[in-house]
Amino acid sequence: MLGLQTPELIDILFIILLLFGGRKLPELARSMGSAVSE
Repeated sequence: MLGLQTPELIDILFIILLLFGGRKLPELARSMGSAVSE
């Protein structure tokens, strides 16, 4: 997956959490999940 290591992935997820906040996360996860499955 794009050559990302686990710590980098955790950092990215943390930044996304900061940007979008906890409330939008389930919605964001759903849209990303559907994008990956297509």
